[in-house]
Amino acid sequence: KLDSVIPKPPPPSIAILQVSDGSSIASLQVLVDSSIALPSHLMPTGTCVLAEGILQQPLALGKHVIELKAEKILHLGIVDQDKYPLSKKRLSLDTLRDCSHFRPRTTTVASVMRIRNSMTLATHTFFQNAGFLYVQVPIITGTDSEGFSDKFQVTTLLGKESKKEERNAVEDTGGVSLEVVKASIKEKSKQVEELGRSESNKEALAAAIQDLRKANELALQLEEREKSKSRTSLVPNKVDFSEDFFCRQTFLTVSGRLHLESYACALGNVYSFGPRFRAEKTGSKKYLAEMWMIELEMAFSQLEDAMNCADDLLKFLCKWVLENCSEDLTFVSKRIDKTIVDHLQSLTSSSFVKISYAEAVELLKQFTDKKFEAKIEWGVPLTEEHESYLVDEIYKTPVIICNYPKELKPFYVRLNDDGKTVAAFDVIVPKVGTLIRGSQNEERFNMLTARIKELSLPKEQYEWYVDLRRHGTVKHSGFSLVFDALVLFATGLTDIRDVIPFPRSCGKSYN
Repeated sequence: KLDSVIPKPPPPSIAILQVSDGSSIASLQVLVDSSIALPSHLMPTGTCVLAEGILQQPLALGKHVIELKAEKILHLGIVDQDKYPLSKKRLSLDTLRDCSHFRPRTTTVASVMRIRNSMTLATHTFFQNAGFLYVQVPIITGTDSEGFSDKFQVTTLLGKESKKEERNAVEDTGGVSLEVVKASIKEKSKQVEELGRSESNKEALAAAIQDLRKANELALQLEEREKSKSRTSLVPNKVDFSEDFFCRQTFLTVSGRLHLESYACALGNVYSFGPRFRAEKTGSKKYLAEMWMIELEMAFSQLEDAMNCADDLLKFLCKWVLENCSEDLTFVSKRIDKTIVDHLQSLTSSSFVKISYAEAVELLKQFTDKKFEAKIEWGVPLTEEHESYLVDEIYKTPVIICNYPKELKPFYVRLNDDGKTVAAFDVIVPKVGTLIRGSQNEERFNMLTARIKELSLPKEQYEWYVDLRRHGTVKHSGFSLVFDALVLFATGLTDIRDVIPFPRSCGKSYN
């Protein structure tokens, strides 16, 4: 008698997952038995998985030198494939900006963010090793430190003024609205017409005419209030800021250098690292409304000291990226810019060219075959086109331009002996443009107050700043470095929105 045949169960299927934890370019291959998890086709790109198992060498050596054989699936976060914007297909950076909350899951953006993180660490390392003190400056300020850009105003009055006027209007008019008064005028007009035709009750007619006149006067009063409210909303300087949260006009800061000065005068060399804001409606791919800045101030220093520090900082940061981000640099070299490593190495080893603003203008004038969109002459700001031509075509290396006309720089920059130029400098870098703006600041009381008066700046706004010259003044200098633009340079990208986690630009805040 033949034993009955017991059918064998089908062999379990194995799902092979490519899992990335964001720590590096490489992914981990995870083998998952169908008996402990969903089939692989039900775990598409974007699925979140937490697995426990045994690390082993793959049977077939290939892309992965190690893999995980999962024994338990501790967590599985599925995605809605119809609505999830990412897939195995590569999306353009333009498309990814519209889903900035998901884009760090892509290899490119994750790589850029790791480089950014490393450069943040390098920034603090440089200054801490050099004996600088880290100072957090305020984001909300009542002082205009630049004077060359539109600012974001901070206020809690939005809507309060109109509500206050509405309350006053209601009180003055007995709570009657303009629409109700107009309806009453129509009724009273009909009543006057009827009484006028009958001529039987002259006293009632007179009373009705009087009521109609009062209603028309009330309507005119309400209409004038509406017009006045509309005009006031268009004139922001008529707002009573004494009723605001800070009891004065305040803005999001454009620069923290003025506040850093007060600490430099007490503690020596100081630096800050944080967001700065400009309400400029520009279409430039190199500037946004919110950008992170590295700013520093050094006591007992002059213009040359600030320029040397800028040189040292840039070279230190670029060298740090080369030494600590090799895997991510290899990736961005293949995916974004093949020359990025060469650019970083060139910056760390080259000597920066130093020229004055006047020399830059004269040099650009010599290239008569090059037609610039903006006219080049002394006293006119150098445009991105001018700066790009200097560093990309003429010198092919970073350039430091110093001693600008005083009209082109903030009020606090130290006036040179010629009375026309100031001790300011810009560092221009190939492909990116202006990366650093710095200066030796005016330590002389009389010169600073004269400059404030010359530019008709509100004296009371800068009284605290002038105080630093009245009591224990010292020569000092510093600069601001656009950190986001430096990340742009280090990754080879061309649009600054792609190196900032959640970029804020005119017309769009991206989440």
